[in-house]
Amino acid sequence: KNSIEREEAWSAAKAVGREVADDLITLVELRNRGARELGFDNYFKLSLSVGEQDAVELDTIFEDLFQLTKEPFGRVKEKIDNSLALQYGIEILKLKPWHYHDPFFQEAPLLWEMDWDGYYRNKDIKEMAVSFFDSLGLPVKAILKKSDLYEREGKNPHAFCDDIDRQGDVRIFCNLKNNEKWMGTLLHELGHAVYDFHIDKELPYLLREPAHIFTTEAVAMFFGRLSSNALWMQRILGLSEEERVKIERESFEFSRMAQLIFVRWAMVMYDFEKRLYTDPRQDLNSLWWRLVGKYQLLSKPEPGANPDWAAKIHFSAAPCYYHNYLLGELLASQFYSYISQNILPGNDRDGVNLVGCKEVGEFFREKVFKAGKYYHWRRMIERATGQSLTAEYFVGQFVVNKS
Repeated sequence: KNSIEREEAWSAAKAVGREVADDLITLVELRNRGARELGFDNYFKLSLSVGEQDAVELDTIFEDLFQLTKEPFGRVKEKIDNSLALQYGIEILKLKPWHYHDPFFQEAPLLWEMDWDGYYRNKDIKEMAVSFFDSLGLPVKAILKKSDLYEREGKNPHAFCDDIDRQGDVRIFCNLKNNEKWMGTLLHELGHAVYDFHIDKELPYLLREPAHIFTTEAVAMFFGRLSSNALWMQRILGLSEEERVKIERESFEFSRMAQLIFVRWAMVMYDFEKRLYTDPRQDLNSLWWRLVGKYQLLSKPEPGANPDWAAKIHFSAAPCYYHNYLLGELLASQFYSYISQNILPGNDRDGVNLVGCKEVGEFFREKVFKAGKYYHWRRMIERATGQSLTAEYFVGQFVVNKS
């Protein structure tokens, strides 16, 4: 709660930006040069074209979401500011980026009295995941048997999924602990894994991968959301109806806040990267904080001359990628809506009960996974859900106030 120490920690987290910024700008220019040699204006436009995506379509989606989330995010941000100002014992106007817990304000601050981790602390989250996916008819034991799941000294602290040979050798990499975060992460990575595992092995090798990077993200997000879903928690953890009701409201508010915060953060990344590749020699520091202020409603720290933007690893290691996370969230909500309306009709705020529903596993296996990259991603989504990709269901699930 010491603002000075928080600022020091935040600045330390951003220090890598100073080390890499100049080289990163040079790298952006090299990427642009290669793109122009192939007939594109810049690398950003090349990346969208290679990914079979349209810049006008993406701009429209982001602008629509910006307008639709403006008031709801403003209310959420006001609630956060009031809580954090009280927590730190300062005036709201004195809140700075380092007060929001996450270095980039891309995740919800820890404002909840609910002990989410307590529900998983004395459980085996691996066995819960096995039981859940088995109940869908999407077994994961073979995947987990070859996977690297637990912490050890010197191990990469993150998580990912890898399809080793496109012949069924799919593995995940985690650092599991029995808490809510790693329950969600495990479900997320297994979402990627069951997608890869069930792609038709008779397809040509080059088509034996997901329809698009954001479609596998959508599946992973669909499952990853369940770790704080009250109805899923009741079934998988054996909670009483009283306990489910107790956590239901907090579950919805937590998810809604997290999604609104992430959407606005994704807007920063998309808009900044588009402008970065248009003119990498502009005043990027000023551009960064102008966009952070516009989308996240955060105030620029003084003097604010450090290249804090360059501390975000995606600019270096995963360029022109971040918008796919947002598209994945939109499609995850579209999958959820289709399933709730057509496979397991229900009107519970936390959604229909997925545990034990083999029809859901069959939907994903037959309508999403099996075809791999055989269909263009737009066609796959239309075949699976009956309509094109839309933000409608994400907005209905997380933006519209259901209270």
